Amino acid sequence: MRVTGNPESRFLGYVQVRVATRVFTLPVEAAPMRTKDGSERRAGFFSENDQFVILVDSGASEAAQKETIERASAEAARHISRKFLN
Repeated sequence: MRVTGNPESRFLGYVQVRVATRVFTLPVEAAPMRTKDGSERRAGFFSENDQFVILVDSGASEAAQKETIERASAEAARHISRKFLN
């Protein structure tokens, strides 16, 4: 999965994650969980080559998308903390 610029996704906005004194801005995209070629995606936080993105299910309710963003933001904070603070 390419981290950003997925042609099937729709940009929703940004989430800022603070780790120590640094603030990381992560794009949030909504996309169908089944791709055009039939493979499955999962919603959540993704990292590739120090680029970060949060992906939510475009077919989910607003409440489910919000929960995914909150869960993925916490996962991003843990990932970034391990990567940059250790």
